[in-house]
Amino acid sequence: MSGLALRAGASVRSPQGRAPQGVPAALDYFRDLLTPFGEKPDEELLSRGPHVHHRDLVDLLVADDGVGGSRPELAIVAHALPDVVPFTAVAPHLTERLGGRAVNFAIGQQGLAAPFTALRIASAYHRSGRAAEAVIAVLEQTTLPTPFPLPLPRATPLTDSAAALVLGASAEDGEGLGFVRAHAAGSAAAALGRELGQGGEDGTLLVLGPWVTEDVPDHGAVHRVAPGSYCTSLWLELADHWQEWRRDFRRIVLCDTDPRSGRSHVALFAATA
Repeated sequence: MSGLALRAGASVRSPQGRAPQGVPAALDYFRDLLTPFGEKPDEELLSRGPHVHHRDLVDLLVADDGVGGSRPELAIVAHALPDVVPFTAVAPHLTERLGGRAVNFAIGQQGLAAPFTALRIASAYHRSGRAAEAVIAVLEQTTLPTPFPLPLPRATPLTDSAAALVLGASAEDGEGLGFVRAHAAGSAAAALGRELGQGGEDGTLLVLGPWVTEDVPDHGAVHRVAPGSYCTSLWLELADHWQEWRRDFRRIVLCDTDPRSGRSHVALFAATA
């Protein structure tokens, strides 16, 4: 079986939010969750947030023809921050919107590693013949019961955003962007050493997420993603630019560093023609 390749993508940034719904019930849940850790929910913070639910983000992503027209056997929702409303199952909703036949689940509590994990899982499903097509939705909403739990400057607020990647078999027409591998290391330099070990191979674009602040191996073609996201930043850019990038470069290396764990994550894609 041919490898897994990116065939379509969609992005959503700063969508219209909702009026706050279910805040009292959510506060009771957050009180029970936070009290053992000596914290309490901030009712004002929770009430004034945009209230963009994960389900809202999914609905906006599938409104894109490339995503909405897919009929995957595997649907994965990846997120680093929780949904506005606790205990919501969004992966089944994504599956319902995409034909209703996909195995589906969510990956959370991994920080910005979650989308990289989703790529490895999708690739394994594809190699085993269990999923000819997969959709990964990376979701981020910013209405939280406590201040954002990262060393993030107040001058750099996060915005609600989401990206979807439609992945299928590499085609002979060369229209896809092949997924090669994803891995992690203790630093960006170490994570990138495997991909940029030759001092910056010609035809390689290095895409650095906003959390990469250390020096990385010298490389000619570098695209730096602007701040504003915890885990969606790389995937928003990939969804928007993958077609032009595959025309201009042979290899696309995406890298970001989780500011909470300090571990850096890398994904390598390669033009299929």
